[in-house]
Amino acid sequence: MKQSNSLALVIAKAASQPFASLDSFMGKTLRLTDGDFWSQLMATSKSGKTVNVNTAMQLAAVWACVRRISETVAMLPLGLYERQSDGGRIQVQNSLSTVLSIKPNADMTAMQFWEAVLASLLLKGNAFIEIHRSGGEIIALDFLMPHRMDIDLDDSGSLIYWYKPRNGSRRQIKKQNMMHIPAFSLDGLIGLSTISYGANVFGGAMSAEDVSASTFKNGMTKTVAFKVDRVMTKPQREEFREYVKTITGAMNAGKSPVLEQGITPELIGINPIDAQLLESRNYSVEEICRWFLVDPSLIGFGGKDSNWGTGLEQKMIGFVTLTLSSWIRRIEQSISINLLTPAQRQTQYAQYNLEALLRGDSASRAEFYSKMTQNGIYTRDDCRVKENLPRRGGNADVLTVQTNLAPIDQLGTQSESAKVQAVLTNWLNQDN
Repeated sequence: MKQSNSLALVIAKAASQPFASLDSFMGKTLRLTDGDFWSQLMATSKSGKTVNVNTAMQLAAVWACVRRISETVAMLPLGLYERQSDGGRIQVQNSLSTVLSIKPNADMTAMQFWEAVLASLLLKGNAFIEIHRSGGEIIALDFLMPHRMDIDLDDSGSLIYWYKPRNGSRRQIKKQNMMHIPAFSLDGLIGLSTISYGANVFGGAMSAEDVSASTFKNGMTKTVAFKVDRVMTKPQREEFREYVKTITGAMNAGKSPVLEQGITPELIGINPIDAQLLESRNYSVEEICRWFLVDPSLIGFGGKDSNWGTGLEQKMIGFVTLTLSSWIRRIEQSISINLLTPAQRQTQYAQYNLEALLRGDSASRAEFYSKMTQNGIYTRDDCRVKENLPRRGGNADVLTVQTNLAPIDQLGTQSESAKVQAVLTNWLNQDN
């Protein structure tokens, strides 16, 4: 299996850049369930902390970034459309559109399903979805846990997927029944894990959280050492340690210790201000946001810029453009390649509706609709649909333009009959 080894070699080389201890995997067949390999990718950071999905998700910034992206994408309307010969499009209603937008499988809603897909992409770098068909129609999509998946290459260079369910034997899933969405990748086949490559940042944030918790546990004070002018016996030391526990810590703040002759307390260590604990934790939040490409203010991290009005609107535009668009594009293209036949791909495509995220305030929308209808780009019914209002039909579905504007050299050339007709028309319309 030379090609299999070649794929593993590429992945191992890429992964070994930040982790020199992975050299032993060079040239070997690598699977997502190879515990020894992934334990190194998601094990110890330079801070000494073990970093994996579970520990990283305990960080508020990681939790918030993953939720912000996955929930936002999952809540967006996902439609299946067909291009028309006149340049327009119609929404397709079939079993696939139902699976994509309402109920992917027997256990999940569309919101839950796409939320899990995005979380897998963000944390593990890959999302695996099994396709179920009946009579040529797609009837269900099952989300598969990435850590239970093995990837290999056959003699022709095609990917082979092996899945080990929680209960049951390991089974092969054919490529035509697998929808594999990789995140950012160096080889175009296997996505890279944010948790793995950002282990040092996440580990540092965990250490800062531990220091903070320890500081509050000790009443936000320095460590107290007791200097004794004589040698204490072992029982005396144990007794004194038990006594110290009763007068230290946040829960015992305000208690006055009773120290016998020859025992002198001394403060050692540095206080939180000197250790720049707050600055360190803030920096960790900003670093984590960089890994996920999320503006810190969008996860509740305060800043000097405005989170209201036009400030928030511009941030949402930036969030959609710089963060969500790449994830959305990956999913849309994967749907087209894996869920549509070659013939269907000629006219059909999947697309998310981003208008809900980009809507401005009511005054801005009113001005926008006014310009679009006055210039014959939107009908009034088009505007009503965008505001989730029912169509009125008739003249509301007719394109109209302003007719007051005319070339300068034609001013005053309007016939008297045309002027009379315009006056009568305006008068008749007043009753409507």
